[in-house]
Amino acid sequence: MATEGEYESVLCVKPDVNVYRIPPRASNRGVRAADWKLDAPDWTGRMRVTARGKVAYVKLEDKISGELFAQAPVEEYPGIAVETVSDSSRYFVLRIQDDSGRSAFIGIGFGDRGDSFDFNVALQDHFKWVKQDDEISKQAPDSTPKLDLGFKEGQTITLNIGQSKKRDKSRPQSSGGFGLLPPPPGGKLAPPPSTRSTNHNIQPPAGGSDAGCLLDLDSSNSNSVAPSNTNATASSDLWGDFDSVSPK
Repeated sequence: MATEGEYESVLCVKPDVNVYRIPPRASNRGVRAADWKLDAPDWTGRMRVTARGKVAYVKLEDKISGELFAQAPVEEYPGIAVETVSDSSRYFVLRIQDDSGRSAFIGIGFGDRGDSFDFNVALQDHFKWVKQDDEISKQAPDSTPKLDLGFKEGQTITLNIGQSKKRDKSRPQSSGGFGLLPPPPGGKLAPPPSTRSTNHNIQPPAGGSDAGCLLDLDSSNSNSVAPSNTNATASSDLWGDFDSVSPK
């Protein structure tokens, strides 16, 4: 049951509801609305469905004054407090209780099928919430030890903020502004040509190194003065012709 001080929420309000006196049940078979005097309801008024905590209340009130005619506490649905009939979706059997705890069964009915649908859904949604709340409360608390990330007494932490990272030194370049050439694919550089290699290959002649060098110079000089000797010979031949024709 609801305790004092709990907030009461309104689940559903229907302005027209009919109340019927129903005969005692003759057997365990379902209740039929056709056995009631549907054309002569015993009371007509307003129905208001509220909830306090996990308990829902179906309250039958006067349309004008709002005076309570009867109420039915509902602790589960479907259940004994609210039952559907076997031959219609617009009629229900309601167990009402007074303040002293006495109870009685009455029949209620709606003129509109949509009103009976809303009444049914309001109770279903409320007890669906109650079931979910019970499942959450039954779940065992997490037994896994929690990781304590708090500082213990006397512990401190140091943060270095604003220090720039060391930058990698760039590769040095030559003074001309051009980078070094990459090595050849083989990974080895060829040795530079030696200026002394030609001197080692020249072998002096057997007659002496000085004579061989002079002969080489003479041969080159003779080639360079050859045109002058030819011109001298030509001039001597020309004078020879004049000498041959001169009178004796």
